[in-house]
Amino acid sequence: MDKNLQIAIEASLAAGKVIMEVYDTAFGVEVKDDKSPLTEADTKANDIINSFLIPTEIPIISEENKQTDYSVRKTWETCWVVDPVDGTKEFIKRNGEFTVNIALVTNGMPVLGVIYVPATKTIYYADVESNKAFKADLTSHDVSVKQVLEASIPIQPKEGNTKVVQVVGSRSHMNQDTLDFIESIKKQGNDVEVVSKGSSLKFCLVTEGNADVYPRFAPTMEWDTAAGQAICNAVGLKVISQETKKTLTYNKENLLNSYFIVSK
Repeated sequence: MDKNLQIAIEASLAAGKVIMEVYDTAFGVEVKDDKSPLTEADTKANDIINSFLIPTEIPIISEENKQTDYSVRKTWETCWVVDPVDGTKEFIKRNGEFTVNIALVTNGMPVLGVIYVPATKTIYYADVESNKAFKADLTSHDVSVKQVLEASIPIQPKEGNTKVVQVVGSRSHMNQDTLDFIESIKKQGNDVEVVSKGSSLKFCLVTEGNADVYPRFAPTMEWDTAAGQAICNAVGLKVISQETKKTLTYNKENLLNSYFIVSK
């Protein structure tokens, strides 16, 4: 296994442990300048992840780090892209659908990705070059990478076509663009089933064959999607920008993503 993927797995497990320690307390909620919520779990998990990634001497883009100016970032060939707690709203609701996202990006493309679900101790990871992605259900946050490997099973998207198209929808909102997309599928003679999940688990639904397509017609940042895209790309799924009609890219001047669709 790639050394950086091992480090990302270890970092995600350690972050998951501290996230759940906060989850089990009466934690407070702050509101950031962009109106998004922030909890002690976000900051503690970010500190833990930084402690694993900084020694790699690869620069880091994290939601909870102060962002480096693009004049410097544009010189980075490789960087980490991190969301310590993706789905903070889900965390606050205590519905378990929040994740730790860690990706390694080279020349604007995710090459490694880890998504860890602390509430269920489920981990997804992929090395894009190997064209394989894996899932492991763990018994503890305190497991070794060797134990993760032993518990891992390969995942792959659904094969073949069915008359029922499973579309990933947001648990928090279903906007008009998404409803129009669903209507366009129905006009092709298909029935549609909407499958809902919070956070980057939406990517996982498609990668492990529990959904067919994930349209995202709402704002996301690079740290929301990089790990999920790595896992998608490893199993042959595409994450296509609705603006450029090309694959989403990373370490852009503006870290905001365009709308996108995940599909075969």
